[in-house]
Amino acid sequence: MQIRSPKEIANAADAAGKVKANLTSNNAFSAKFIGMSFAAGAFIALGGLLSVVAGYGFPEASAGNPSLQKMLSGLVFPIGLVLVVVLGAELFTGNNALLIPGMMRRDIRPSAVLKNWTLVWIGNFAGALAMAYFLTYLAGITASDPYHSAIIRMAETKATLPWWVIFVRGIGANWCVCLAVWLAMAGNTLTEKVAGCWIPVAAFVILGYEHCVANMFFIPAGMLEGADVTIYTMTVGNLIPATLGNITGGALFVGTLHGYLRLKG
Repeated sequence: MQIRSPKEIANAADAAGKVKANLTSNNAFSAKFIGMSFAAGAFIALGGLLSVVAGYGFPEASAGNPSLQKMLSGLVFPIGLVLVVVLGAELFTGNNALLIPGMMRRDIRPSAVLKNWTLVWIGNFAGALAMAYFLTYLAGITASDPYHSAIIRMAETKATLPWWVIFVRGIGANWCVCLAVWLAMAGNTLTEKVAGCWIPVAAFVILGYEHCVANMFFIPAGMLEGADVTIYTMTVGNLIPATLGNITGGALFVGTLHGYLRLKG
């Protein structure tokens, strides 16, 4: 079976966005919606934890090969989005693009889009925090070096980057993530969907862009290990600009652009 055409992908995204908007409007506090939002945050956090273990486990080799750590992290991180796409979880950054075509067609109200994004963001945060505390900190995955130092350094760096840098990197991250969602929707088989997810997401990790849901795991995990980061600094210094950048990258450069190009008229 052939993959979908660009217009067919946009139509599929439009249909998926309407389902997501209706789910929020009608069942925002149902166990199904809460579970799918929580699961997406945990899935992305799982990819984040894998990226730390795989990327920072070869410090001697990475010291002489600066791109090695990034490439190893990028190789495994996409498992999170694969799980989200294949299992149908609710991911804030993916929804940044998927709800836009329906809003452009006036089938989804702007208020419904904002409600979906807000509730999914909160659910994703809860899932990422649970992964950071129970299956990372309590499990002792990052208790010893090189992972201990790496997660602390990562959290402190992310929390102290200039606001505008995080915002711009957030645009890049969700441009890649939403392109990955678009590519995955082109496929019909598991292999096609995995490939669609993997390549753009690996690219954003290797390039060092900022993904707010991933940071909902990385920064708290570092804080639990002793990183000098406050809740205020994490939220205002990273999550807010990363979130705004992610919305711009996903909603504008994927949802709006491809909706206009493929669904106009």
